Amino acid sequence: MGRIRRWPVSSSAVRSVGYDALTSTLEVEWSSGAVYRYLGVGQPAVEAMMRSDSIGAYLNEEIKPNHEAVPVQP
Repeated sequence: MGRIRRWPVSSSAVRSVGYDALTSTLEVEWSSGAVYRYLGVGQPAVEAMMRSDSIGAYLNEEIKPNHEAVPVQP
């Protein structure tokens, strides 16, 4: 899989997020600098995350428990 373009977000836990709709892959750069790809994430879940009061909380409660996470090497 190629590079996924990320955009900065307003969150204390997350620096940036990107989404590849063709592969249903969500890429997240955490405030720690770690980057992970979450596989099989549908567009509705990404839209709900972006509308949520807390992107970090949504990721921790809805995405991380339900989707495989793959670390992205620098």
